[in-house]
Amino acid sequence: MDSRRSRHTDDTDVLLRIHHVIGELPTYGYRRVWALLRRQAELDGMPAINAKRVYRIMRQNALLLERKPAVPPSKRAHTGRVAVKESNQRWCSDGFEFCCDNGERLRVTFALDCCDREALHWAVTTGGFKQ
Repeated sequence: MDSRRSRHTDDTDVLLRIHHVIGELPTYGYRRVWALLRRQAELDGMPAINAKRVYRIMRQNALLLERKPAVPPSKRAHTGRVAVKESNQRWCSDGFEFCCDNGERLRVTFALDCCDREALHWAVTTGGFKQ
Protein backbone atom coordinates (compact mmCIF):
# COMPACT_ATOMS: atom_id res chain seq x y z
CA MET A 1 0.00 0.00 0.00
CA ASP A 2 1.23 3.44 -0.90
CA SER A 3 1.68 5.72 2.10
CA ARG A 4 1.40 8.91 0.03
CA ARG A 5 -1.84 10.80 0.20
CA SER A 6 -2.97 13.51 -2.08
CA ARG A 7 -4.41 16.65 -0.64
CA HIS A 8 -7.87 17.38 -1.87
CA THR A 9 -7.81 20.91 -3.21
CA ASP A 10 -10.83 23.00 -3.97
CA ASP A 11 -10.57 23.90 -7.63
CA THR A 12 -13.85 25.77 -8.00
CA ASP A 13 -12.22 29.22 -7.86
CA VAL A 14 -9.57 28.21 -10.40
CA LEU A 15 -12.23 26.60 -12.61
CA LEU A 16 -14.26 29.81 -12.59
CA ARG A 17 -11.20 31.82 -13.58
CA ILE A 18 -10.42 29.30 -16.35
CA HIS A 19 -14.00 29.57 -17.63
CA HIS A 20 -13.66 33.36 -17.59
CA VAL A 21 -10.50 33.17 -19.76
CA ILE A 22 -11.89 30.53 -22.10
CA GLY A 23 -15.17 32.43 -22.46
CA GLU A 24 -13.27 35.35 -23.96
CA LEU A 25 -10.66 33.31 -25.84
CA PRO A 26 -12.01 29.82 -26.63
CA THR A 27 -9.08 28.86 -28.87
CA TYR A 28 -6.52 29.10 -26.10
CA GLY A 29 -4.95 25.90 -24.82
CA TYR A 30 -3.90 25.19 -21.27
CA ARG A 31 -0.49 26.86 -21.64
CA ARG A 32 -1.95 30.20 -22.71
CA VAL A 33 -4.71 29.93 -20.12
CA TRP A 34 -2.08 29.21 -17.48
CA ALA A 35 -0.02 32.22 -18.62
CA LEU A 36 -3.03 34.54 -18.42
CA LEU A 37 -4.02 33.18 -15.00
CA ARG A 38 -0.46 33.56 -13.75
CA ARG A 39 -0.27 37.14 -15.03
CA GLN A 40 -3.63 38.02 -13.48
CA ALA A 41 -2.66 36.42 -10.16
CA GLU A 42 0.54 38.47 -10.13
CA LEU A 43 -1.42 41.69 -10.72
CA ASP A 44 -3.94 40.78 -8.01
CA GLY A 45 -1.23 39.79 -5.51
CA MET A 46 -2.44 36.18 -5.38
CA PRO A 47 -0.23 33.09 -5.39
CA ALA A 48 0.68 31.66 -8.80
CA ILE A 49 -1.09 28.57 -10.15
CA ASN A 50 0.89 25.54 -11.23
CA ALA A 51 0.63 24.67 -14.94
CA LYS A 52 0.02 21.00 -14.12
CA ARG A 53 -2.91 22.00 -11.96
CA VAL A 54 -4.42 24.07 -14.78
CA TYR A 55 -3.93 21.13 -17.16
CA ARG A 56 -5.55 18.69 -14.69
CA ILE A 57 -8.56 20.93 -14.08
CA MET A 58 -9.07 21.57 -17.79
CA ARG A 59 -8.75 17.85 -18.57
CA GLN A 60 -11.21 16.83 -15.85
CA ASN A 61 -13.75 19.36 -17.12
CA ALA A 62 -13.21 18.60 -20.85
CA LEU A 63 -11.87 22.08 -21.56
CA LEU A 64 -8.72 21.07 -23.42
CA LEU A 65 -8.47 21.76 -27.13
CA GLU A 66 -8.69 18.80 -29.47
CA ARG A 67 -5.35 17.79 -30.86
CA LYS A 68 -4.87 18.35 -34.56
CA PRO A 69 -4.28 15.19 -36.57
CA ALA A 70 -0.72 14.77 -37.77
CA VAL A 71 -0.11 15.72 -41.39
CA PRO A 72 1.32 12.75 -43.26
CA PRO A 73 4.79 13.41 -44.65
CA SER A 74 5.06 14.20 -48.33
CA LYS A 75 5.94 11.34 -50.68
CA ARG A 76 7.97 13.71 -52.83
CA ALA A 77 11.72 13.65 -52.26
CA HIS A 78 13.18 16.94 -51.03
CA THR A 79 16.75 17.01 -52.30
CA GLY A 80 17.25 20.75 -51.89
CA ARG A 81 17.46 21.39 -55.64
CA VAL A 82 14.87 23.24 -57.65
CA ALA A 83 15.20 22.46 -61.34
CA VAL A 84 14.21 25.14 -63.84
CA LYS A 85 14.04 23.99 -67.45
CA GLU A 86 14.12 27.35 -69.20
CA SER A 87 15.18 30.93 -68.57
CA ASN A 88 12.91 33.66 -67.21
CA GLN A 89 10.83 31.26 -65.08
CA ARG A 90 12.34 31.71 -61.62
CA TRP A 91 14.61 34.38 -60.19
CA CYS A 92 16.54 34.83 -57.01
CA SER A 93 18.11 37.86 -55.41
CA ASP A 94 20.86 38.47 -52.94
CA GLY A 95 23.04 41.22 -51.64
CA PHE A 96 26.19 41.88 -49.72
CA GLU A 97 28.01 44.74 -48.06
CA PHE A 98 31.65 45.39 -47.40
CA CYS A 99 33.72 48.20 -45.98
CA CYS A 100 36.16 50.07 -48.22
CA ASP A 101 39.61 51.29 -47.16
CA ASN A 102 38.27 54.82 -46.65
CA GLY A 103 35.58 53.54 -44.23
CA GLU A 104 32.61 53.80 -46.59
CA ARG A 105 30.25 50.85 -46.82
CA LEU A 106 29.57 49.56 -50.30
CA ARG A 107 26.23 47.78 -50.76
CA VAL A 108 25.53 45.50 -53.74
CA THR A 109 22.24 43.83 -54.61
CA PHE A 110 21.48 41.71 -57.65
CA ALA A 111 18.85 39.50 -59.26
CA LEU A 112 19.78 36.24 -61.02
CA ASP A 113 17.95 33.92 -63.38
CA CYS A 114 17.84 30.51 -61.68
CA CYS A 115 18.19 28.56 -64.95
CA ASP A 116 21.39 30.01 -66.40
CA ARG A 117 22.51 32.14 -63.40
CA GLU A 118 22.59 35.25 -65.60
CA ALA A 119 22.55 38.56 -63.71
CA LEU A 120 19.28 40.25 -64.69
CA HIS A 121 19.89 43.43 -62.73
CA TRP A 122 22.32 44.74 -60.15
CA ALA A 123 22.75 47.92 -58.13
CA VAL A 124 25.65 49.35 -56.14
CA THR A 125 25.50 52.23 -53.68
CA THR A 126 27.18 53.67 -50.63
CA GLY A 127 23.78 54.76 -49.29
CA GLY A 128 20.53 52.87 -48.90
CA PHE A 129 18.40 51.37 -51.64
CA LYS A 130 15.07 52.80 -52.73
CA GLN A 131 12.55 51.61 -55.30
